[in-house]
Amino acid sequence: MSMGTSPDGDLAGFVRGASPGPKLRERLADAVPEEFFTYPDGLTARDHQAITYARLRRAGLAAPPGSELLDDPPALCALLERAAIADPALFHVMMLHYTLALGPTVRFGTGQDGPGTAREALESMDSFGALLMTEVGRSNSHLSPRTIARHDPATGGFVLHTPDVQAAKFPTSTAHPDLPKTACVYATLVHGGEERGVFVFAVPVRGPDGAVPPGVRVVPAPETTGLQVDYAAVLLEELHVPYEAWLRDGASIDAGGAFHDPAGSPAARLTRSMGIAPAVWRAVISACAAITRASAGMLLAHSAGRSTLGRLAPRRPLTDYRNQQEAVLGALASAYALTAVAAHVKGRRTAADVPAGGPDTAWAPWSAVDRDLALLKAASTVTAQETVSMCRVHSGAPGFAAVERLNAYRGLTHAYMNAGGDNELILYDTARAMADLDRYTPPEEEAGPPDGGDLDSPRVPLFLAREAERRMRDRLAGRVRAAADGGADPFTAWNDNLALAARTATACADRVTLEICEAAAQAGPAELRPVLRLHALNWMARRADGLLDEGVVPPGWLQDVHAARRRACDELAPRAAELAAAFELPPVITAPTAFLTGG
Repeated sequence: MSMGTSPDGDLAGFVRGASPGPKLRERLADAVPEEFFTYPDGLTARDHQAITYARLRRAGLAAPPGSELLDDPPALCALLERAAIADPALFHVMMLHYTLALGPTVRFGTGQDGPGTAREALESMDSFGALLMTEVGRSNSHLSPRTIARHDPATGGFVLHTPDVQAAKFPTSTAHPDLPKTACVYATLVHGGEERGVFVFAVPVRGPDGAVPPGVRVVPAPETTGLQVDYAAVLLEELHVPYEAWLRDGASIDAGGAFHDPAGSPAARLTRSMGIAPAVWRAVISACAAITRASAGMLLAHSAGRSTLGRLAPRRPLTDYRNQQEAVLGALASAYALTAVAAHVKGRRTAADVPAGGPDTAWAPWSAVDRDLALLKAASTVTAQETVSMCRVHSGAPGFAAVERLNAYRGLTHAYMNAGGDNELILYDTARAMADLDRYTPPEEEAGPPDGGDLDSPRVPLFLAREAERRMRDRLAGRVRAAADGGADPFTAWNDNLALAARTATACADRVTLEICEAAAQAGPAELRPVLRLHALNWMARRADGLLDEGVVPPGWLQDVHAARRRACDELAPRAAELAAAFELPPVITAPTAFLTGG
């Protein structure tokens, strides 16, 4: 497994997917140059953050205008992917800036009477975007924020207010004292004595010199190394904002004080206000694919040509050992699978792009926006986290101590298991829609496994995934129905079945992912099929307990899976360098001990 093989053109083309053409790709690479992949030593936390934001500004000015990127998901994702492999903190603030700050001003603004100053400040990079959505004191706070917006007839604007510290917005990226910040604030609009739904308001929370305006209180959070951003809690205390700060999405309050909203109801308004989420999910899925590719490349660089001193076979190459070989090839397989998922989501329009009703939700609003995309975000972050963690462990001490990159990637995947929609809540709402057959059709029952159950057949993993999903869904629906028939209230009926609900939704995510990978294998280069087959075999091994428990496979089946994995690894091992080279990673993404040679 030696490095240095030139990339296979077809595989590299698959990795690029629907990304921009060569000129725009070069422009996006210049926006995040290789100097952004490292930081100087000896920085304080605030110094580190200041550099991150300076790089964000430089990238934003070098890249195409933000509104153009928002209208071109492959281009925006390409920029964010490069930021993610360079520096997860840069990815995080860049993603916030484009999708959760600028995005709402573009999507919900209303033309000439929209929040021109906020949009202009964000597009020009004169101010950095922040998000004020989650509230610290209550779970599921997205469903009903306690931060209130009231119309002020005297000024024509609004007054935003946080009733107590439990309703403080956290986390937010607003702590740095010297940087301008413009936040999109999610607040419940109360008008005429009624709650009218959750709306977004564009609010400068720090001026050009970082000063906090009257009515805004910023409380910096303790420093963290998990994802190095300037976290803070924000409280709004009778903050007056102009009418134009209201990102009203067609709603209005007329001269007589009458409220109008095309959404039709507070529940529908919440879904529309959360309609910026698909851009976030596409970005997160794409970043997960990118950092998984980078991690796999780093593990291969660490492993290739490395000799061992084990007494069974001194001087034997490290990758001759099955555990290391399977880790390297498994990481490459996960990277290609996530790349297929990222290509799929970048190329599709979502329910939120053209608002339409989604399934009812109980725990969070996300599935009502786009159930499948939210579910793929949850699945992708888990796959990336598991793969990055495996790469770090199999890189030994250098993977932990010699460079921050793998630790930073792991921090990013951990963060987005909660951020961008909590994974568990997404799974629960997905399972609820599945049980209720709410915009969901279970896989059809099949007579038996295709191709005699041959594990080398690409049709077998899909059969297993569909059978497991259908059986889990039926069992979940039966349990909840039986609980309800026995007099249990909805909370009790579901609370006693949350573990099964999570497994059921995960089974759905597995099936969708395998379908995406199979479509990619059929449409892509022939060299792609063996590596995606290994991904499917690894999925079988990882889900063996559930497949056995559901009776989808017989006892002893796992031994056949292990044998098939060994055959797949034997086939792929000579091509490991080729598979990694097709990722076209920047040279700075190298072995953890590169610092010894000045790399």
